Amino acid sequence: MVQEPLSFGRELRRRRLAIGLTLTNLSKLVHYSKGQLSKVERGLKAPSRELARLCDTTLDAGGDLAVLAPIRSTNNTKATETRDSGEEVWVMQLSGDGQSSFQALNRRQMLTAGVASIAGMSTGISIGLPGTTVSADTTLLGMSRALFDHYRQLGQVAGPSVLLPALIAQTHSLQELSSRTKPPTREGLLRLASRYAEYTGWMMQEVGNDEAALWWTQRAIDLAAAGGDGDMAAYGHVRRALVTLYRKDAVQTIVLAGQAQASRLPPRIRGLAAQREAQGHALAGDYDACMRSLDRARALLALDTQQSNTPIIGTTNLPDPVGMIKGWCLYDLGRPQAAAETIGQQMALIPPQALRTQVRYGIRHALSHAMAGEIEKACHLTGQLLGSATAVSSATIVQDIRALARTLARHPKNTAVRELASELGAALHIVNP
Repeated sequence: MVQEPLSFGRELRRRRLAIGLTLTNLSKLVHYSKGQLSKVERGLKAPSRELARLCDTTLDAGGDLAVLAPIRSTNNTKATETRDSGEEVWVMQLSGDGQSSFQALNRRQMLTAGVASIAGMSTGISIGLPGTTVSADTTLLGMSRALFDHYRQLGQVAGPSVLLPALIAQTHSLQELSSRTKPPTREGLLRLASRYAEYTGWMMQEVGNDEAALWWTQRAIDLAAAGGDGDMAAYGHVRRALVTLYRKDAVQTIVLAGQAQASRLPPRIRGLAAQREAQGHALAGDYDACMRSLDRARALLALDTQQSNTPIIGTTNLPDPVGMIKGWCLYDLGRPQAAAETIGQQMALIPPQALRTQVRYGIRHALSHAMAGEIEKACHLTGQLLGSATAVSSATIVQDIRALARTLARHPKNTAVRELASELGAALHIVNP
């Protein structure tokens, strides 16, 4: 429901006065200035989504207040739209100085350029990362599987642009090699190529290219189907829901996540889908539906019997993923203090080598403290993370860094904010893809 700012402001004032709360006291409870709240009440300024949630929770409005806040769309592109994988290919260009780039071409453009097929992009199996050991499985499939683990490890400590050339080449190499092998190796290579493509899609989202992320997700689904794995299509909905989540589209996030929870699907996919649905409900301000989805996710993930020889779908660096996502949701539900406490407990469980995961949830941890009015704590946590944030360079993480910068900017006289300002500004400039 889209309403004018005046509707939210009038209802905010009505509810505040009904319980005898002064504007000054409300300001102290939600940690926004009295002047800004006054402008919101008079309809002179539209409330942010965060402010609407905070006011709704503080005044115990049960979502009736938050729903009146104007909805701002962050992207007009529909996340469910993908290009026809049969009509478009991705060409990787490598120059003599080591620089690389990627260009999307349709079939006609590709032929005109003299590229006979996607297989022409293949560079063969890469040799892995310096200093790492490969699996004892010396078969083609076994070595390729070991390399996938190495790339995921590298993705935790390096920016996505570092991985993309290798991931794209590896995906097409495996597809080409599958055409030269017999079953069951052929199916195994195609399924592994699917996992490379899915990971490529995630890295594309991390560089800020949602369209490419969706294209590679569809590619993963097609490769998996060719390898006899029909479940990747369901997980594709979970990946697309991640795109809509970062676009703040609660409805699409819930719908897409719901499409990946059929009873025939593996428990892990259904559990990850339930987690994503919970995040969608949190965006929509529905606390009860969010908690029910999280309970369902925990029960399903407990049933997971992942085989060790198959790459794990979803995160591998959160010992208690449902617990962490609960903290994430509590922030979106306008409960920053509870979010800070929950995320803080989970942060201690993240492995030290999982740098990207530490930054992703660490910044939200700091943001939760900032929204709860604990400015010094937020600045301290942020200062510890900015160097790592620069290293992993993420378009999704930068959304929370921007929100954190806006929140801290409301406290210009705070010493900790002033000391962090230049470093935070520099990090935003570097991290922003």
